Amino acid sequence: MARRHVRIGGCLVGALVALAAADIALQRVASAQTSGGMVRAPRFEVDPFWPKPLPNHWLLGMTIGVWVDERDHVWIIHRSSATLNNNEKGAELNPPTGECCKGAPPVMEFDAEGNHVQGWGGPGQGYEWPQSNHGIFVDAKGFVWIGGNGAGDSHVLKFTKNGTFVAQYGKANVHRGPTDAEGLSRYAGDSNDLQNFGRVAKIFVHPRDNETYLADGYLNKRVAVIDSETGQMKRYWGAYGNKPDDTNLGPYKPGLPPAQQFRNPVHCADVSNDGFVYVCDRTNDRLQVFTKEGKFVKEGFFATQSLADGSVWDIAFSRDPQQTYIFMADGRNQKVRVVRRDTLEELTTFGDGGRYPGQFFGVHSIAIDSKGNLYTTETYEGKRLQKFVYRGIANVPRNQGVIWPRS
Repeated sequence: MARRHVRIGGCLVGALVALAAADIALQRVASAQTSGGMVRAPRFEVDPFWPKPLPNHWLLGMTIGVWVDERDHVWIIHRSSATLNNNEKGAELNPPTGECCKGAPPVMEFDAEGNHVQGWGGPGQGYEWPQSNHGIFVDAKGFVWIGGNGAGDSHVLKFTKNGTFVAQYGKANVHRGPTDAEGLSRYAGDSNDLQNFGRVAKIFVHPRDNETYLADGYLNKRVAVIDSETGQMKRYWGAYGNKPDDTNLGPYKPGLPPAQQFRNPVHCADVSNDGFVYVCDRTNDRLQVFTKEGKFVKEGFFATQSLADGSVWDIAFSRDPQQTYIFMADGRNQKVRVVRRDTLEELTTFGDGGRYPGQFFGVHSIAIDSKGNLYTTETYEGKRLQKFVYRGIANVPRNQGVIWPRS
């Protein structure tokens, strides 16, 4: 019996030693993955066949807004013929210079399979179409909102899904400054205006509160919150929750203390499920987080050596209930950054500069569908919409480059 107990004890000790050895091995693997640049994060692959070709010889211009509605239909807004050169739009010149092509309507809807559903938009009766449309949002009631960052775009517009005009909040051409000695009109923002806006970059409608958050924007330097039904201003704030100041801060310079005001453009103001407002301070290379009342919570900095148009362009939240991840479009560095929402730690990136599927030229806006697939639009000469298919959580490199399909 004593020998039997000794044998059992020896087996238990051996098992414990084996478990300890296995644990050490797993720790070594995890350490090797980290040191080798691997991390657990959402993985995506570009779908090079989405969307399907447009009808009518249509082309997209600078594509500067994307949203996904409750049916997983993808909505974009672009600048159409105004941003196409004559060699691209020969069919719409007078006289036409060829059979192809012409600018598509500025608002476009696609179904989940990538088929074009409808297109509309442009000047119409009863409202002032933006000089340079910018940003699109489809709210829970089915209304389509757009902004504009043109010289006189001090308003936002609201339509039904079929393009019927519903409301205009603010008036166009409000913030027109005095004429200088050369006879040129100078524009001056007013980030404390209670009636109008200053070149709104993006719109986010919060359904539970019936409030609309405006990234206001390319001229003003604030987040503005209005009533979704009346357009009445409810509150607004600048960086760190400060009262916004329109003083010209000059260009961003790496290494200086963080600016106490936003720089233009304030490019997004999206609300998370747990009620925090995430603001893209694009050229300051930072994402700031606030309560819905405008109290500053925290901030994260990304690619802080990025100059010119900056690194923090737009965000989308992952579709799990906790919204664990933020997907950030970075049009300066031609990639999408995957960020933990709780810590604002960057985990991985994907994309690279170029014109092939999975590459970017000015990746501008980003949105997500119910299955976790991502959609991006590109401005400048990018002029396109791309889909990235969600493939689950996996070990991925910290810099993935172009995420081409594996099969």
